Amino acid sequence: MLDKFNTNAFISFGLGFILMWLSEATEAHVNYTAKPRVVLPPNYVKEIRPPSKKGSPVIVDFSIFVVDINSINVEDMDFRVDMFIHQRWLESRLEIPDDIFEEGDDYVTLLPEVFENFWQPDPYFLNSKIAGYGSPYVASTSLLRNKGERDSKNFHLSKDIKIATLTHKFTSVTLYKNKTVRYAARMHAIIACQMEFQLYPMDIQVCPIYIESFSSNNQKVKLRWSDSGVTLNPELKLLQYNLGQPLELEESDGYMPEKVGNFSRLTVYFRFERQIGHHLIQTFAPSSLVVMLSWFSFWLGLDAIPGRVTLLVTCMLTLVTMFTGADIPPVAYVKALDLWMAGCMLSVFAALAEFVVVKVLDVQYQYQVNRIPKRISNMEKGQCATVASWEGGAVRSRKATQTPTTPGQTSLQGNGGPPKPARRQSLLSVAWTDTDTGVEKIMWREIDKVSRAVFPILFFVFVLLYWPILLMKSS
Repeated sequence: MLDKFNTNAFISFGLGFILMWLSEATEAHVNYTAKPRVVLPPNYVKEIRPPSKKGSPVIVDFSIFVVDINSINVEDMDFRVDMFIHQRWLESRLEIPDDIFEEGDDYVTLLPEVFENFWQPDPYFLNSKIAGYGSPYVASTSLLRNKGERDSKNFHLSKDIKIATLTHKFTSVTLYKNKTVRYAARMHAIIACQMEFQLYPMDIQVCPIYIESFSSNNQKVKLRWSDSGVTLNPELKLLQYNLGQPLELEESDGYMPEKVGNFSRLTVYFRFERQIGHHLIQTFAPSSLVVMLSWFSFWLGLDAIPGRVTLLVTCMLTLVTMFTGADIPPVAYVKALDLWMAGCMLSVFAALAEFVVVKVLDVQYQYQVNRIPKRISNMEKGQCATVASWEGGAVRSRKATQTPTTPGQTSLQGNGGPPKPARRQSLLSVAWTDTDTGVEKIMWREIDKVSRAVFPILFFVFVLLYWPILLMKSS
């Protein structure tokens, strides 16, 4: 009898426990499904926008807090920005009981499941880059709002572009007593930017971010900047750029032919000013020193031909290697750095061409110098000892007298005196005698002397023209 009683009691206790567990599970399910109806009226339809004055759109206030800007890619012409997105709008259809607010608070944080039953605006980044495989292309809407199953998907992205999917812990929905809904999300996006590099490396890139309503035109939804607008992280620093402040904000209505209509658009312009310090140390200063090094060849003379050629060729190869290895954007038009590179290489090439010219003049000079003793030797043998001259009708023979002639000719003084070479002063001569000092001047040596001053002067004139023009255009 006692064993039977214990068995029945055990069975009754087990059945009671099971019934209690089922009751709690059912109640939890009812509470879970009933949560959205705490603030939503029975006839609420989330596909219909909140009511507003006749003909006026729903106002959605927008603000951004920029946490970081990195990966400014000049080859792909884009940049990555990490930020907090905040949206506010008035949902007058809500029925908010006071018991859902904690004591002293005028707001409550909603669960994502509740927020999914609300009407939501659909802004997206118009110029964002998202590459997905295995799923349709969805601009940036998935980054701005948590769309349940769609946002819970893990997009299979390319190796170069990785967009982190927003989960519930990175979004926040707040409901205020005045029926204002505030949505916040932490996100990052890769933004396309049409960059111009004519003034590189002193270029200034103005990169906009366009935020636009995707499906609701400007008669239904109007986006506007809130009082805070776009705020930058005070600790934000970029490697090669200075971020111009304050940022320029703009509100407009853009016509979208793909969607056939005018849509409300917000624009924020980021101004990236490239820092010149890196290029001064890595490019401009070394190339200037290489050009100055090429001027040393004018002091070496033609006795050190191997050293002079090696110096100039090494300078040219150094400049070519320096500019081909630099981080220069691969564009089809001429940049400011290309003009500097051309000026430096032209200066070194001109020094190399000057060496070729003086070498040719030296060969001609050596040829004439070696030719004079041979002609003098023939004259001493009597081959050209006398000349004939006519005076009236008679002919008389006389010794050749001293007559200035062209380089290579000789003159005889007295009766077979020692001949001396005489050269006519001419710019086309490879050598001449200075009439004031009587010192023989050789053309190639004079060219070297003039080059020692002309080449530095021309390069400094190029520098004085290059930098003021570049600074004036960049400003």
